[in-house]
Amino acid sequence: MTVSKGRNVVVVGTQWGDEGKGKLVDWLTESAQGVVRFQGGHNAGHTLVINGVKTALHLIPSGIMRPGVKCYIGNGVVLSVGKLFEEIEGLEKAGVQVRDRLRVSEACPLILPFHQALDVAREAAREQGGVQKIGTTGKGIGPAYEDKIARRALRVQDLKHPERFASKLRELLNLHNHILVNVLGSKNFDFGAGLAPYMKDGEVQFDAVYAEAMRHAELLKPMIADVSRELNGVHAAGGNLLFEGAQGTLLDVDHGTYPYVTSSNCVAGNAAAGAGVGPGMLHYILGITKAYCTRVGGGPFPTELEWEKEGTPGWIMSTVGAEKGVTTGRSRRCGWFDAALLKRSAQINGLSGLCITKLDVLDGIEELQLCVGYELDGEKIDLLPLGADDIERCKPIYESIPGWTESTVGVTEYDKLPLNARRYLDRIAEVTGVPIAMVSTSPDRDHTILMQNPYQA
Repeated sequence: MTVSKGRNVVVVGTQWGDEGKGKLVDWLTESAQGVVRFQGGHNAGHTLVINGVKTALHLIPSGIMRPGVKCYIGNGVVLSVGKLFEEIEGLEKAGVQVRDRLRVSEACPLILPFHQALDVAREAAREQGGVQKIGTTGKGIGPAYEDKIARRALRVQDLKHPERFASKLRELLNLHNHILVNVLGSKNFDFGAGLAPYMKDGEVQFDAVYAEAMRHAELLKPMIADVSRELNGVHAAGGNLLFEGAQGTLLDVDHGTYPYVTSSNCVAGNAAAGAGVGPGMLHYILGITKAYCTRVGGGPFPTELEWEKEGTPGWIMSTVGAEKGVTTGRSRRCGWFDAALLKRSAQINGLSGLCITKLDVLDGIEELQLCVGYELDGEKIDLLPLGADDIERCKPIYESIPGWTESTVGVTEYDKLPLNARRYLDRIAEVTGVPIAMVSTSPDRDHTILMQNPYQA
C-alpha cells in the first residue's frame, strides 16, 4: 500500500528581515493544513492586510488568519508566554479562533523578565561605554538563547512541574541578578514601565516572576504538545505544511553581518532542527525579497541611501513603503536592491524560487540602481562577504535600469506589469540565478502575481 505524504514549503527572508513574509505565508496557507514558526521570538513582526484590515503578529504563525488551519510554535522559538497571551487575546477580540488551533512545543526555552533586563542593560552599557549598540529589540531574545546554549534554560515543559520550576528559577535568577547588579550596574539604568513590576534596586524579584509563570502555566497547558510528533503525523497523513521563518538571512547568527545579527539561525535549514522534522521533508524553499533593501538597527548596509530628504529615492522607499518596524516602531534604513547580497542568501538557503515584494513602492522613480557586486580592496567580488568588518569596506557596483511611471498597485498578471518593471525583475532573476515565482504588488492578500505555485512545482 502506498502512503500519500504531503508537500512542504519553507518561507525565509533573504535580506535583513521585514521583507513581507507574513502576507505570503498567509497567501500560501490556502494550500496548507499547518503553519510552523521554527526560530526567533516576539522580536519578529509580520503584518497582514486582509480586506483592508491590518493585523500585526509577532509569535503566532501568520496562518492563524485562515480558519481551520493549525499553527505550531516549534522548539527553535524562545517563548515569552505573557506576550503570547497578549497576542492571543488581541486576535480573539477581533473574532479569530486561536486556542484550539495553536500548539506550542514543550521544548521551547522561556523568555523571562530577567532576560529582558539583561538585554536592556547590555545595550545601555555599550552606549555609555562608547561602543556601538548591536541594535537589539530589547525583548530578551539573545539572553534567552544564551541560557539555552548553556543548558540552563527553563523550558515550557518545566511549567508543568511547579517545584522543579521554582528550584531552577531561583538558581537562574541568582546568576542573572549578580550580572545585572555587579557587572552591568543595573541600578543606574531606567528599565521602563514594562519591567518595573518585577524589579527592585536593580534586581529581578523571584516572587513576581514565579507567580506570573504559574498563572500563565495553567492557561498554556492545553496548548503544550510534542510538536515534532504532530508535524510528522500531518505529513504522513498527506497534509501540507508551511514553515514560516522570522527575521532574514543576513541576520542569521552564523551567516549574517556578524555581530549585527539576531540570536537564532534564520536560514531554511533550521526549519528542520527548529521544528523537529527531517530535512527531507523540506521540499521547496521560497525566498522573500523586497524590490529594494531595508535594514533596522546597526550594522553595515552597502547600498544604503539618504532616506530623510524629501523626494529622493530613499525617501520614496521609506515613505511610500511605510518603512517602520512592526515590533519596534523604529524607522528602517532604505537602499537600492542588492543582488550580490541575494546571491549569498540563495547559496545559504538553497532557494527554489523568489517572491519579490513591494514592487509598487518603486512606481515613479525615474532611474533605478541594481547592485550586482562590490569592489573590496581593489578587487571585484560578486558575493556579499561574511562578517561586518569586510562588508563595511565594500563599495557597491551598480547597473542603471530605467524606472516606470505606470502604477503597479494591485496588478495580478505578470504580462500586465509595465515593461520596465518586467525588465527590472528579469534582471534580478538573471543576476541571482533564482527564478521569480511570485510578485507582490501591494500589502493586500489578493494583490499577488503567481508564476509558479510552490505547492505544485
